[in-house]
Amino acid sequence: MHRAFAGAPNPRTFPAMGHRESFRPVALTVAGSDSGGGAGIQADLKVFAALGVHGTTAITCLTAQTPAGVAGVHAVPRAFVERQLETLTRELPPGAAKTGMLFNAGIIRAVAETFARHRDIPLVVDPVMIATSGARLLRSDAMRALQDRLLPLAALVTPNLDEAAVLMGRTLRSIDDIRWAARGIHGRWGVPALVKGGHLREVSRATDVFWDGREERILAAAFVPGVSTHGTGCTYSAAITAFLALGHPLPQAVELAKRTITCAIRRSTRLGSDGRFEALLPG
Repeated sequence: MHRAFAGAPNPRTFPAMGHRESFRPVALTVAGSDSGGGAGIQADLKVFAALGVHGTTAITCLTAQTPAGVAGVHAVPRAFVERQLETLTRELPPGAAKTGMLFNAGIIRAVAETFARHRDIPLVVDPVMIATSGARLLRSDAMRALQDRLLPLAALVTPNLDEAAVLMGRTLRSIDDIRWAARGIHGRWGVPALVKGGHLREVSRATDVFWDGREERILAAAFVPGVSTHGTGCTYSAAITAFLALGHPLPQAVELAKRTITCAIRRSTRLGSDGRFEALLPG
């Protein structure tokens, strides 16, 4: 089954804030800290707050970075990643969770072991490999652990064009290619996939493909001219996670998240003394 997507943001789809005594769902992000505030944990928490869920964090890496580039990465020891996850799943169990930058095989194994014990928590895996600036955010020796241990646990995998090409072993150059990749990821790991085609050349709209084994959804929105953003993948996957925590079924969560990221790009503002960086506004 194939469904198209209407990309216009609709504010009525976002949750209204309730009274103080109302219950607020929890969403967990397992990712790296972006010192520049544009991606990673910082971006995820902004999205969670904007969409009305309480954000919790298990930090995997500290980075020294701005949107211009990554100057350094300091990985959190595996045992402490495990301690964060153990504490959070016990005391603040999330309605949904996501992963971002995991960096090395030990961290990936810790995350996979946790979510293998908590299969009731929908897990969105954003297979972060390379930063927008080109810095490598996943060690080459961690790729096998990602594919063998973590991807099979995902409720959704959200690779961008380059990440999907690595996973599938083939360059993707067209919308038909990303449709093939979404099916290929589902076929190989048995999980739904959202392949993001925002970096496709010579297409008129930013087009992503969702495939869950039964239904295909093509999600397209107009490109925003003159904008070069940082952290769009984090924002997108965090929005999906928030909507899952709010109780939306996966296909609807993906569509609502597409509207959220489209709106965030349209509302982006300039940062820095020379105004050369973009800041996404997910609210």
